[in-house]
Amino acid sequence: MSFLSRLLGRGQDPRDELRALWHGTVATSREPEWYADCGVADTVQGRFDMIALVMSLVMLRMENSPTLAPKTALLTELFVADMDRQLRDTGVGDLMVGKNMGKLVASLGGRLGALREAFGDSDAALALILQRNVTLVDEDKKPFALAVRVRALHNSLSAVDDASLLEGVLRHG
Repeated sequence: MSFLSRLLGRGQDPRDELRALWHGTVATSREPEWYADCGVADTVQGRFDMIALVMSLVMLRMENSPTLAPKTALLTELFVADMDRQLRDTGVGDLMVGKNMGKLVASLGGRLGALREAFGDSDAALALILQRNVTLVDEDKKPFALAVRVRALHNSLSAVDDASLLEGVLRHG
């Protein structure tokens, strides 16, 4: 959809189909267990890390679906729009938003790449990857708990059908 079409209100935004999935992704990243049980820092950086982590898991799931794989870019656009708004709401000036957005998107891409390779490894290996990519309160004890929970979400996402995923359901059952 072109900018002009959106401005004039013509046509539906193709991202609309993915909004429930985006909201489900954000809701999952805010679950208290990530912070209380898995030791993710309950800070701006820790919360971003969790959004990027859950978003990466969702995108990995989408890549395994011929129907959803082409829509990962649209979900990424929702991520970018939300992060842009969040930066502006926290007082980041227009001149710095672009630079910060570049870093955030690069961070998402890095996590996606690291996780893509990690699920064939043990929970201990996954914990090391997560320790490098997630801001933790206690880096000595919690990465393994985080790895177990991340693997469980990854497995659950694999069992969710495409239609339910689009509705924002990230866990099977």
